[in-house]
Amino acid sequence: MEIFDLTIHELHEKLQAKELSSVEATRAMLARIEAVDDKVNAYITVTPEQALAEAEAADKRIAAGDIATLTGIPVGLKDIFITKGIRTTCGSKILSNFIPPYDGTAVARLKERGAVIVGKLNQDEFAMGSSNESSYFGPVKNPWNLECTPGGSSGGSAAAIAARTATATLGTDTGGSIRQPASHCSCVGLKPTYGRVSRYGVIAYASSLDQVGPLTRDVTDAAIMLGAVAGYDQMDSTSVNTPVPDYVAGLGAGVKGLKIGLPSQYFIEGLDPDVKRAMDEAIALYKSLGAEIREVSLPHTEYAVATYYIIATAEASSNLARYDGVRFGHRTEDARGLAQMYAKSRAEGFGSEVKRRIMLGTYALSSGYYDAYYLKAQKVRTLIQQDFLNAFQEVDVLLTPIAPTPPFKIGEKLADPLQMYLSDIFTIPVNLAGTCGLSIPAGFSAAGLPIGLQLIGKPFDEQTILSTAYSFERETQWHQKTAPL
Repeated sequence: MEIFDLTIHELHEKLQAKELSSVEATRAMLARIEAVDDKVNAYITVTPEQALAEAEAADKRIAAGDIATLTGIPVGLKDIFITKGIRTTCGSKILSNFIPPYDGTAVARLKERGAVIVGKLNQDEFAMGSSNESSYFGPVKNPWNLECTPGGSSGGSAAAIAARTATATLGTDTGGSIRQPASHCSCVGLKPTYGRVSRYGVIAYASSLDQVGPLTRDVTDAAIMLGAVAGYDQMDSTSVNTPVPDYVAGLGAGVKGLKIGLPSQYFIEGLDPDVKRAMDEAIALYKSLGAEIREVSLPHTEYAVATYYIIATAEASSNLARYDGVRFGHRTEDARGLAQMYAKSRAEGFGSEVKRRIMLGTYALSSGYYDAYYLKAQKVRTLIQQDFLNAFQEVDVLLTPIAPTPPFKIGEKLADPLQMYLSDIFTIPVNLAGTCGLSIPAGFSAAGLPIGLQLIGKPFDEQTILSTAYSFERETQWHQKTAPL
């Protein structure tokens, strides 16, 4: 097994036993990036000098006996995280030359624990997309099949795990942007409860939906990463001051007697037969482990996509107003007067998908339409949230597909935005409800493409979905398969 194949906990053991240094591990990861990333395009910016300096500092900490689980571990960050002194583009031309003066909270917490940042990962522009095709820096390709998308918007974060060009990564999830790429790239992706992880220093897309979470090789690594970044932060007014459990210690709880709910609205006609087969096999496995399976109802599911694309675009319209060519980011070189400078800077700097969503959101917030669209969508959001709370009175965890199909071909859905939007139908409701969800590898299609399984938990009950996923992972080998790069 190569160094770049190791999980966080495996690499940690080798670092602790002095079988390996962080500098060696970091050099191995940088060499792997150089060897395969031209095929995958998972990275926008690689930071070899800074990474090696951080690795040397980590080795000194280890030598002094100060070793946390993440000390010396090579980590990649979605390019939506503000990083001091490292270019942060959000996958957009408008921020292609932006170098922030500070670290966001999640980044700072990883650094405090001695993690080594090897680079910034490709993504859909401003996290708007389900396929990682809207990036100014070109599409990310799925390591399992380079003709397919890795999912989005955290496509680079998932592809880097599958390509073994990072030991772990951080992404963000606004409507499925961690879980859907994790499913398409056969890795573990966790979207924590809204307020569990600070959003300070994360470039905003839709502020009431965005949440930070890890993408990793296995469930143990996801628990380690969540434990590192979770917790109250006074810099984020939406951060919730609630205790952070030891997620790793609770992984072995098992599922005997656990009530797992199957929402009838998620097991629908039109579900790809390979996806359905993977779900049926997972359900049978949980039954054999002693879990109790029940059907539940989330009756307002059919309104989720429409509700999401009103709320998310409205918030995006407001959040992206700051990119005007004045204070930072791209400014047009050809403008007469202030109004033309605003218009041209934005026209040149934003891609077509971002422009589409800004226009949709601006329309939904405009005078005469606010009540009909935005206000109505917020009311429906409350109904969707209540559906989940009602279901969780009957069951402990919900089990659903992540996506209706395995990964699709690059370019396949670009001409039809609605089809692209519908690919998030099973992930969007979790963000609207603000609760937690996790994707774990659950099989492969007949064509050899990954399929993920979604576990949805009660608010702030990441522990239960992690232990439920861990029970599945111990009985299967899907997470051990590697992409043929």
